[in-house]
Amino acid sequence: MKATRMRFESFVEWAVAAAFIAALVAIGSIVVREFRTVNAVTPVIAREPVHASPVPAGVPPRVVSVPMLLLDDGKEVRVGDSLVAATSRFGRQEVASQIVDRAPNGERLTRFYQHGGTQFILVFEAFEAGGEQRVAAIYLQ
Repeated sequence: MKATRMRFESFVEWAVAAAFIAALVAIGSIVVREFRTVNAVTPVIAREPVHASPVPAGVPPRVVSVPMLLLDDGKEVRVGDSLVAATSRFGRQEVASQIVDRAPNGERLTRFYQHGGTQFILVFEAFEAGGEQRVAAIYLQ
């Protein structure tokens, strides 16, 4: 009877050990899966901006839009600068005549400049209805 009892006890010990190992493998699998998957913290919205204005008339293809233009002689122009300020910096150094077209808040002026060997295009438009015209875009050629 003692021999049967020892066999039964060793079988129970092996069964408990196997269950413990299986539980460790299952928990390890869950932990590894959680580390390998990435949950988005902030949802990504991949769509075009609502207020994206089309490229103005007369702007050639393959130009690069920049938020700020710094020239060799220290003059600079930024998106948001007023028409008066930009015109006072560059004067009337236009290469071609300006193009006027309609924008959501009035007229849009597209002026082509060459200053110190750099060709660029300034687009002026009002950001609000009846507002002052400001630099809306700067394109480098």
